[in-house]
Amino acid sequence: MMTFNERNHMELNNTVAFVTGANRGLGLAFATALLQAGVKKVYAAARNPAQISLPGLHPVQLDITNHDEVLAAAKACGDVNLLINNAGIAQPSPFLASDSTAAIRAQFETNFFGMLAMSQAFAPVLKANGGGALVNMLSVLSWINLAGINGYSASKAAAWSLTNGLRNELRAQGTLVVGVHAAFIDTDMTQHVAMPKSTPQQVASQVLEAIVQGREEVFADEITRQVKQALSLENAPYLREGGQ
Repeated sequence: MMTFNERNHMELNNTVAFVTGANRGLGLAFATALLQAGVKKVYAAARNPAQISLPGLHPVQLDITNHDEVLAAAKACGDVNLLINNAGIAQPSPFLASDSTAAIRAQFETNFFGMLAMSQAFAPVLKANGGGALVNMLSVLSWINLAGINGYSASKAAAWSLTNGLRNELRAQGTLVVGVHAAFIDTDMTQHVAMPKSTPQQVASQVLEAIVQGREEVFADEITRQVKQALSLENAPYLREGGQ
């Protein structure tokens, strides 16, 4: 079961973690940081588990949009007390483009419905193991839009709402729900973006710190913190493309 210190904050030494999209980028950084923190076990999930090569990880076959695979993962990994919903996709998806509907649907299937399916399947597992924690990887684009990827922004806004709702529903079973917002992270998803970027390791480190401290939100970089702070302004950033 999850262990807590005298201030009711989670300790990682007896943690069994499950990370989606763990074969590269931020997911791999989460898995690596957890191993370095001395957790008991890390399940590393990916569509192709053969891509999981870091020693110490336990590869799991998982497409989070496949309901049967999600249920099978929850059944096989019944010792999990930390779920990190990291897997996500981003595709060009302006709302008014004639050919964008399929891309928008695909992003919702992964970024919202996949996250929902994982949370539904693993909530009883977390409860059985003392409550534990659930981490959802969100985005600064949960709050603002970029015309070229409006579908991605919409899916992340829905995922933010999902995270807030899960927090309310899981509070009674003692599950900490952490929403992680970040701007640009140096992964394959942002390789075309010429902007300052956080490293995956920087983001993963902040998330583990939040879990240990029992904090429900992580704002991983200065852009994200500035946008969040400005949301209540009369000329709020969500009224302007890209928050500009």
